[in-house]
Amino acid sequence: MAVASRPRLRVPGLLPSDPAREIYRVRRGAATVVALRPDDRITVRDLDGGQRAELTVLAPDGRDDFAGLGTAPTARATVLRSLVERGGDGAETIVARLARTGFDPSEAAAVEVFDRFTPPGAEQVFRAEREVIVVVGAPQGEPVVEGGIPASDLQLEVRRAEPARGPLEPALPEPLAEPRLDFQVDRASALAYEVRAGEFIQVIDVRGRQCSDFLAFSAPKLQDGKERGLDATATRSLMGNAYPSPGLCSKFFDHDLEPLVEVVRDTVGRHDTFGLACTRKYYEDMGYFGHVNCSDNFNAQLGPYTIEPRTGWPAINFFFNTAFDAHNLYVVDEPWSRPGDYVLLRAMTDLVCLSSACPSDIDPANAWNPTEVHVRVYPAKERFSAAIAHRVTPDAEPKLTRETGFHPRTSARTGRMTEYNGYWLPTAYDNLGAVAEYWACRERAAIMDLSPLRKFEILGPDAEALLQATMTRDIRRLADGQVVYTAMCNETGGMLDDGTVFRLAPDNFRFVGGCEYDGIWLREQAERLGLRVWVKESTDDLHNVAVQGPASREILSRVVWTAPAQTPFPELKWFRFSVARLHGPQGIPLIASRTGYSGELGYELFCHPQDAPAVWDAVMEAGTPHGLQPLGLDALDMLRIEAGLIFAGYEFDDQVDPFEAGIGFTVTPGKEEDFVGKEALAQRRAHPQRTLVGLELQGNETAGHGDCVHVGRSQVGVVTSGTRSPILKKNIALCRMAIQYAEIGTEVEVGKLDGQQKRIPATVVRYPFYDPDKTRPRS
Repeated sequence: MAVASRPRLRVPGLLPSDPAREIYRVRRGAATVVALRPDDRITVRDLDGGQRAELTVLAPDGRDDFAGLGTAPTARATVLRSLVERGGDGAETIVARLARTGFDPSEAAAVEVFDRFTPPGAEQVFRAEREVIVVVGAPQGEPVVEGGIPASDLQLEVRRAEPARGPLEPALPEPLAEPRLDFQVDRASALAYEVRAGEFIQVIDVRGRQCSDFLAFSAPKLQDGKERGLDATATRSLMGNAYPSPGLCSKFFDHDLEPLVEVVRDTVGRHDTFGLACTRKYYEDMGYFGHVNCSDNFNAQLGPYTIEPRTGWPAINFFFNTAFDAHNLYVVDEPWSRPGDYVLLRAMTDLVCLSSACPSDIDPANAWNPTEVHVRVYPAKERFSAAIAHRVTPDAEPKLTRETGFHPRTSARTGRMTEYNGYWLPTAYDNLGAVAEYWACRERAAIMDLSPLRKFEILGPDAEALLQATMTRDIRRLADGQVVYTAMCNETGGMLDDGTVFRLAPDNFRFVGGCEYDGIWLREQAERLGLRVWVKESTDDLHNVAVQGPASREILSRVVWTAPAQTPFPELKWFRFSVARLHGPQGIPLIASRTGYSGELGYELFCHPQDAPAVWDAVMEAGTPHGLQPLGLDALDMLRIEAGLIFAGYEFDDQVDPFEAGIGFTVTPGKEEDFVGKEALAQRRAHPQRTLVGLELQGNETAGHGDCVHVGRSQVGVVTSGTRSPILKKNIALCRMAIQYAEIGTEVEVGKLDGQQKRIPATVVRYPFYDPDKTRPRS
């Protein structure tokens, strides 16, 4: 009798089990270098379609050797040459590596693979006949703001004839710079090392899901006979976070409340500062006598230093996944870290540091399998961007936080930056603050950076069909030059995202949403439906500012020029756009749309990131006489809540349908063609359970996201967003409410503490709270 095989756990992002297979990414406008041995195979894959690739093939001595890959050059290597001429992503590293072979990249030739009509997922395979070095470049696309097609990344898959490493043997990530110290902390061990002020410490999880306890002591204080190390309690109290992260709340302190290290980068974002490094007692209490432990390992390394040994060391436990649950219990699970993930720290003073590779194999702390940790120390002269990593899918390569094209202007006005959707954005501006910025928008005008919105070009003969099959709106009714706000749902009717669709031409659309996954999902639907369409992300080609407020039209009319074939800028109606330029027919190209997220008359300007500072300067110069001010995320939140505008993760997620999120109007009634979620949405429309309502709270205490809403003991709703409205002089909130209590005038209570011990009286009111008929944005 056959025994059914058990389903295997899915663990995306961990080290692949096939050591002969290697995956690399070629970023647009950049190049990736891969060394091949005889009979190795390399597959060049165009995941998004329409992206050219350039392959330069070299012998180990730097000579051209295209025959070694069974091919011949067909063109100049434009990517390599541009890296030499103007630099680029990883340019210095690539040029230096090739220069060591004696190769001159400025004279490079290439074989071209793919073209602008290549379908998504196309691939081409090459086999190495001898040792060769292959340089794969992904040329930049044409400027999207001028009607071009954006470039996209390529994927390389190398299949080794003879694997260079054994099964599950990891490959260390490339150093971030030339390290001063570079060493491995073997599994179940610890090492001490000294770091000078200003130097950078990189703690790397080599194989993934491995904890590394970290100690650091002030060396000057040790010289004075004072032992001052990292203190988790002091750090949490001063930073207001469980553990510091890049940005404003980034420092670890000692118990003198002086900073010792600053977190510069973190590719995991999930650590522990609650507990001790593992101790002998922990294992003894679990019945494992004599088990090696981090605290004893640390003590063994402290011999050269005047640091008193401890039975249990309070450490910073990088990659350790712990939390306190709703019942105040301390819980442990497997780490979130993947192979090559790291934390990068900057020493604030001279330090004595210790790093461990935790030995715990009796619980999930190291995913039941302790492995090694790697440490690198870089000189203080190096410069690394502050960044948090995000992955669009669990097995995707991490992307570090970036700066928008407008960052040179916004950062000159404030240091209060937060990571939002993969970019650094201001929360508020110096000498202004959220309330002043808010009033500027309500009474005059404000400019805000919204570049992190994700943009996707939907191109090809089936572009309209794809959007018709994936959006809740009737896209076929959209005219050229028109914008429509829509929802994008899954099969159960839950919202994947909301966004706007721009129709640039019969077969050219642009979707602007909040989530990078939108592009992946749209490509999956195109493949499922067998459509001939290209979905190309253009976020890096189109950065945008919103100029909002009563004076916005007058301000922008001074700087935005439109050709006779376009709707004149002052005549743009609500949810319309024009292709435009700055100042005149030879000026910077723009897309000017009458859209916004403030509840006021307003516009958005889209431009290439390299032109962003000039666009900002022109708008600020024209707007200064009208009282134009920059506006950050804190003020934007106040504006959008007053205007009843929803936000992902607050008013909706993939369990909430558009009716529950308060945007049921985006589901076109009677839309004949099928679209994802159509049947589920019809059922939800007919049988609603919850809906979005407005609440007006009594008193001066605000409601926050997640606060429960009660009638008597029973919970009947949950607050999705809340704020204190400056213009209404009231505390207001958006609430997802059971329909039985959604009628205007219904009295409810917002629960605080445990939801029972403290209640704020509230009343269901009409929303949007401010300008409910939207006369101002229509004006």
